[in-house]
Amino acid sequence: MADTKKEQEREELHRAIWAIADELRGAVDGWDFKNYVLGTMFYRYISENLCSYINNGEIEAGNIDFDFASMPDDEAEEAREGLVEEKGFFILPSELFCNVRANAPTDENLNETLERVFRHIEDSAKGSEAESDFAGLFDDYDVNSNKLGSTVAKRNEKLVKLLNGVGEMNLGDVKEHSIDAFGDAYEYLMTMYASNAGKSGGEFFTPADVSELLTRLGTVGKTEINKVYDPACGSGSLLLKAEKILGKAAIRNGFYGQEINITTYNLCRINMFLHDVGFDKFDIACEDTLISPQHWDDEPFELIVSNPPYSIKWAGDENPLLINDPRFAPAGVLAPKSKADMAFIMHSLSWLASNGTAAIVCFPGIMYRGGAEQKIRKYLVDNNYIDCIIQLPSNLFFGTSIATCIMVMKKNKTDNRTLFIDATGECIKVTNNNKLTQDNIERIVDVFTKRDEIKHFAHLAAYEEITENDYNLSVSTYVEAEDTREKIDIVKLNAEIEQIVAREQVLRDEIDKIIAEIEVNE
Repeated sequence: MADTKKEQEREELHRAIWAIADELRGAVDGWDFKNYVLGTMFYRYISENLCSYINNGEIEAGNIDFDFASMPDDEAEEAREGLVEEKGFFILPSELFCNVRANAPTDENLNETLERVFRHIEDSAKGSEAESDFAGLFDDYDVNSNKLGSTVAKRNEKLVKLLNGVGEMNLGDVKEHSIDAFGDAYEYLMTMYASNAGKSGGEFFTPADVSELLTRLGTVGKTEINKVYDPACGSGSLLLKAEKILGKAAIRNGFYGQEINITTYNLCRINMFLHDVGFDKFDIACEDTLISPQHWDDEPFELIVSNPPYSIKWAGDENPLLINDPRFAPAGVLAPKSKADMAFIMHSLSWLASNGTAAIVCFPGIMYRGGAEQKIRKYLVDNNYIDCIIQLPSNLFFGTSIATCIMVMKKNKTDNRTLFIDATGECIKVTNNNKLTQDNIERIVDVFTKRDEIKHFAHLAAYEEITENDYNLSVSTYVEAEDTREKIDIVKLNAEIEQIVAREQVLRDEIDKIIAEIEVNE
C-alpha cells in the first residue's frame, strides 16, 4: 500500500513538473526548449548539492547555524581548491541558484549574470580531474537566443520565469536531498519531451521499459560488473538503468559512453550529475564512435547496452583504414555504406569483456539481408557470439512504429546454440504506443535465462539449423507463429451452403408466386 501511495505522489510530482515545463516554453518547440529547463534544473541541483555538502560538513564539526549560501564570496573563496578536489567544481555563494533567483526580478542584466555564472562553474573545474565532465556543459543554454524573446527585456522575463519555475519544482529539501527526485524528474521530462517531439529528436530516446529489458538481459546471473558502456549513449538513460537494477555499489568503475550529437552529449553529462554519479565515475565522450572511438585503452566492458541509430550512412569501404581496424577486420567485410547497423554490432563485440554480455536494439533488416550483412552474421554465428535474438512488439519507440529486435552477444557461451524469442505479443497498448509491462519483461527474461523451448514463443536453434537457413537470424524463421485463425470444417461448411442455396430457391419460388398474383390482380 505504501508503494502505491509513493507511486501516486511520484505521478503527482511528475504532472506538476510537466505543467511547469510546458507553461515555461510558451511558443518555443518543446524539444528545442528542453535544454533550458533541464539546464536550469542542473544549475539548481549542483548549487544545492554543493551547499548541502559544505553545510553538512560544518554542522558535523559543531557549527550548527552555518549556511554557505549567506557567506561572503571572499571568505568562501578560501575553500575553492579543496572543494574542486572533492566535488570537481566550485560555485561562489553569490552565484548559487537560490541567490541568483532571489535577485533575478530586479537584475536588468540577468542574461549576462547567468552567462557569467555558467562560465565560472565550467572554469572552476579547469585543470582538475573533472575538467572534461564540465567543459562546455552549458553551451546549449543560450541566454541571448531569440527563442527566449525578441528583446533583452523579454528574454530576461523568460529567464526569471525559468528560475522560478524550476525553483518551485518540489524536488526535496536541501538537507535531506532526495537524489532520486532530481534524476527521476530529469528522466521523466526527457521522456515527455521525446514523446511530444515527433521526428525532431525524440526518436532516439530509449523508453524506460525497453531500457529495463536490455539491462536485465545483460545482467542475468551477475550481482556486480566492472562498468557499463553504450557506444551511442544519447542522454544516458540506458547507462543509468544498470545502477537502478544492480545498485550503485555493484558498478565498480562507473559509466562509459560516446555520443555524436553535442546537445545530447551535454544532456548525458548533466544526467550523470543529477543521478549523483561522481565526476570520477563517468567518462562520456563526444565523437563519432565508428570512426573515432574514444575508449580504446580502457579495460573491456562487462555490460554493453545500446540502441544505436537505425540504418544510418557511414564511411564504410570509402575509408581504406576501416577494413584493417581491429574492430571490423575479423569479419573480413565492412557494413554497407548506407547501413551502419552491423558496424555498431562489431564495435560493441570488440569492446566486450570475455565474461560480458552485450544487449543491443537492432533494425530487423540486418537479421535477413544478404551481401556484407550476411557475411558479418556468418562471422558472428561461426564464432558462437550470438546468444539470443528477441523479436519485440512494434510501436515501442517514439517517432517510429517499426518492430525492432534485440541481439544478445556473449564471448563465453557454454553451448553453440542460439535462442530465438518471439515477444511480439508481450505488451499493452498505452495511447498510440505499445509498452512492456513488468510481467512482459519478467516473462522474456525468464525464458531467456532458462533457455526454454516453448511452442510459438521460443526456440533453441542448433548451429546446423542456422547454417541450413543461410545464416538468416529472423525470429520468424525459427519460431512458428501461432495460427489464431478460426479452424474451418469444410464438409460442415459445404452442407450449410447447400442448405442456404435450397432455402434461397424456396424463397425465390414464393416471391415469384406473389409477383404472379399481383400481376393477375392488376
